[in-house]
Amino acid sequence: MDINPGPLLGKINSPDDLKKLPREKLHQVCDELRQYIIDVVSVHGGHFGASLGVVELTTAIHYVYNTPYDQLVWDVGHQAYGHKILTGRRDNFPTNRKYKGLSGFPKRSESEYDTFGVGHSSTSVSAALGMAMAAKYKGETDRKVVAVIGDGAMTAGLAFEGMNHAGVADADVLIILNDNCMGIDPNVGALKEYLTDITTSPTYNKMKDDIWKMLGKLPGKKFSQAMAHKMADGLKSMVSSSSNLFEALNLRYFGPIDGHNVAKLVDTMKDLRSIPGPKILHVITTKGKGYALAEKDQTKWHAPGLFDKITGEIQKKKFDLPQPPKYQDVFGLTMIELAEKNDKIVGITPAMPSGSSLKFMMEKMPDRAFDVGIAEQHAVTVSAGMATQGLRVFCNIYSSFMQRAYDSVVHDVAIQKLPVVFCLDRAGLVGDDGPTHHGCYDIAFMRCIPNLVISAPMNEAELRNLMYTAQLESTNLPFVIRYPRGEGVMPEWRTEMKEIKIGTGRKIRDGKDIAILSLGHPGNFALSAIRELKNLGLSPALYDLRFVKPLDEEMLHEVCRNYEKILTVEDGTIKGGAGSAVLEFMAANGYKNELRMLGIPDRLVEHGTPKELHRECGYDAQGIQEAVLEMMREKVKVSGELLG
Repeated sequence: MDINPGPLLGKINSPDDLKKLPREKLHQVCDELRQYIIDVVSVHGGHFGASLGVVELTTAIHYVYNTPYDQLVWDVGHQAYGHKILTGRRDNFPTNRKYKGLSGFPKRSESEYDTFGVGHSSTSVSAALGMAMAAKYKGETDRKVVAVIGDGAMTAGLAFEGMNHAGVADADVLIILNDNCMGIDPNVGALKEYLTDITTSPTYNKMKDDIWKMLGKLPGKKFSQAMAHKMADGLKSMVSSSSNLFEALNLRYFGPIDGHNVAKLVDTMKDLRSIPGPKILHVITTKGKGYALAEKDQTKWHAPGLFDKITGEIQKKKFDLPQPPKYQDVFGLTMIELAEKNDKIVGITPAMPSGSSLKFMMEKMPDRAFDVGIAEQHAVTVSAGMATQGLRVFCNIYSSFMQRAYDSVVHDVAIQKLPVVFCLDRAGLVGDDGPTHHGCYDIAFMRCIPNLVISAPMNEAELRNLMYTAQLESTNLPFVIRYPRGEGVMPEWRTEMKEIKIGTGRKIRDGKDIAILSLGHPGNFALSAIRELKNLGLSPALYDLRFVKPLDEEMLHEVCRNYEKILTVEDGTIKGGAGSAVLEFMAANGYKNELRMLGIPDRLVEHGTPKELHRECGYDAQGIQEAVLEMMREKVKVSGELLG
């Protein structure tokens, strides 16, 4: 489908082209840019509402600042689509988040305008401050640095750490707070209330400007600048009870201003460009601006998939037969079942109630399920605090985001042997979001921590059984359950839950030629491969490890004694993963079996659909089949064409 970018946008191939336009034409550029994002995302998919909300802000920044010499750092990348389009990637934008296409996030290797790679939130202030400090050190006094951070991302400790340092670093950095009261779900916490207080009160900055104007009309030099500041500080408490937070961190505060008035944004930024030191501009925007349905239901339209831009109908796959549920929905609905029988169960998630499906419990049991905002480290430690009081806490964090809370897992949970249940959603290759969101490393970085139980379900029933096991009083250790994004394999998934003995695997298929040891959902790929291999006269056995810590050593002894060749399959990094654990067991027990490992290779895997990426990494059904044939080459007589 040919999508027309519009008469002005169609001629903008860089910010230099944008700067050639008169200021009064910028509103038309914004209209065309917003429409182009709607047109492309409706047909090709992607994140939606966040970039619509910052169209005017994006245009104004590139109009005023000398990018890429001036450094622009985005927080996350959901809001950077307009940035990509204005910086030479307009014609390639339809490939956004597609296999071998543009990344869905700013990426340094993709463009000189992408100054910092982002996918996780709250990194922009620290990164921008580092750039500003470097510019000062190198004597680049004309170089400006701008960070754009959403109000949801401000809840993370890293953002506060960056602002705290910026206030004393004496570096020239502008922090733009994009305030729309939304992350993916509505923002929560005291910071949200604080920002609401600012936006609904007369602003401190306006009062300070009024004071300066008044003093300028007085005769003589009796009033000094220092006295004026003291006067403003004394009066600002009358403006708002909480208007001093940013100024207390020594960040000069400006705003709030309308983030959809491009002319006002341009004028304000031109003024701020000449003001040295650390400062913050508070901009009020609407997520999904310009598309009524997205403005009305901002969570639903964060990343809606393909849709009809006229009717707003979101395309859904049509199936003749009942389909398996998403793993996250199994988690969310099972939480309610377990909590109804065990009043000690509570749920915690850092800003992902919809993505993790903890929203079901939050709706039904609001006093027992909590969204703590974008604060993974806090999510882990508050869970630990609850666990000390006898509660059974299910802390649901995406695998990729758990990396941010690693010290809390070690220090606050594992060392104290607190029975927190970590449900790691989006484990493995997640697809279109790419390397910042793939859950590659959790097996490796969790497996080396003492006192942890680490498990992965092969299907929905196993997920329910592991959750049931984890909340039992007899299970008195931290318990990790990792599962992938997307659908499982069981349309009829509401099975009766039962306890699984910790550290026990299971034999799925008997066989005589080779043993396949799988962990988690890829066991289903192995089942598909086995069906094809049997047609070729091979008889592989399949064992579901189920636990990577502790390993089922009795089962592994059986495998090593009975099979000369072993193939491990997992959806985590091969380095330090489940296959490595099996190798360690073999080395410790003197086994010399031939072993090959399939999983995520020791390199960054870019974005694409999960199916495309599983194929690329070679642990889909076809990859497992090819690996078995290669290992059994000498034993099996097949044609050269089949072996390739």
